[in-house]
Amino acid sequence: MKTNEQLQRDVMDELKWDPLIAASEIGVSAKDGVITLSGYVDSYSKKYAAEKAAKRVEGVIAVAEDIEVRFSKAGRRDDTAIAETILNAFKWSTLVPESKLKVKVDEGWVTLEGTVDWQFQKDAAYKAVRDIAGVKSVVNAITLKPRLEKIDIEKSIRQALHRRATVNADSIRVRTEGGKVILNGRASTWNERREVEKAVWSSPGVSEVEDNIAITAL
Repeated sequence: MKTNEQLQRDVMDELKWDPLIAASEIGVSAKDGVITLSGYVDSYSKKYAAEKAAKRVEGVIAVAEDIEVRFSKAGRRDDTAIAETILNAFKWSTLVPESKLKVKVDEGWVTLEGTVDWQFQKDAAYKAVRDIAGVKSVVNAITLKPRLEKIDIEKSIRQALHRRATVNADSIRVRTEGGKVILNGRASTWNERREVEKAVWSSPGVSEVEDNIAITAL
């Protein structure tokens, strides 16, 4: 297992490697596999990229993110302009069912609401908003109401996990309660755990995921 100093250094190197991030803006501390990120950035997309970069590092089991978005005068936008840009982004995306969604913007803090059939639609709405100038934070409160299909959800998930080369399917336990999927077991990295979640959300009929997978760093 990596020492705190090794893990901190690896995360800092990963931040330097990401072209979107100015590593000097981000403070990094490490303790027992938990990374804490702090500092100030001038866009929400940079904040998101920093968290994603930290999760890519082997040995990271959790990320505490304390980065604040601060805009320069030139970077500030009023809420109406942000909302209009978001609605236009939805119209241009073939993955976002714009008619089913509502957008609220309060001092740059965006809340997405509504109901969709698939997790990828919820994810697409978030991605469409994430990189818009003037956005400080995004709360994705979109809910899932999948179409009812006669399908063995648990069986389809197990098959999907076994198809993925990046996932050790034998280490994952899957249980279903209607449209809710409960995951237990172990993953060796944060990315492997994320791959399991993506496979589960891609299965038809899934409306909720309880992820109890533990990350056991080598």
